[in-house]
Amino acid sequence: MSAVANPATVAECLRVGAGFSQGDRNWIAEQFGTLDARLASFHADATELEVSVKDREARGQKVTLECWVAGRQKIVTTSTEEDLHAALNDVRDDLRRKLNDAKTRQEPRSNKHLRPTEQPAAVPLQVGEHEDAEREDAETA
Repeated sequence: MSAVANPATVAECLRVGAGFSQGDRNWIAEQFGTLDARLASFHADATELEVSVKDREARGQKVTLECWVAGRQKIVTTSTEEDLHAALNDVRDDLRRKLNDAKTRQEPRSNKHLRPTEQPAAVPLQVGEHEDAEREDAETA
């Protein structure tokens, strides 16, 4: 894996959407801090995160976390946990899993034709075995 000159971080890429205020942004960025290690393989300029909540702190609230990485499909995670803190943790963990799955899908599989081939070392014939091997070849032909 090549090193990224300007790695993506939650603090740099996170936007707060509906249901959250800019005052919530720092608290949410702290909650999502563990995503930094996973996002580090992407360029900050090409990565965006947006978190939003519908019907905040009411029965049936829905937290949505969307992630856009250039060259990949948008990833959307949702949670209907009633506790806001638990819902944020839920979407964070789900996004981490989906990013890992997406990365795994893009890596080359262990195809046989891509693997380095190792040839077994030749075993020298003992005295007299050479004639036996030639005789067996002649009999099978």
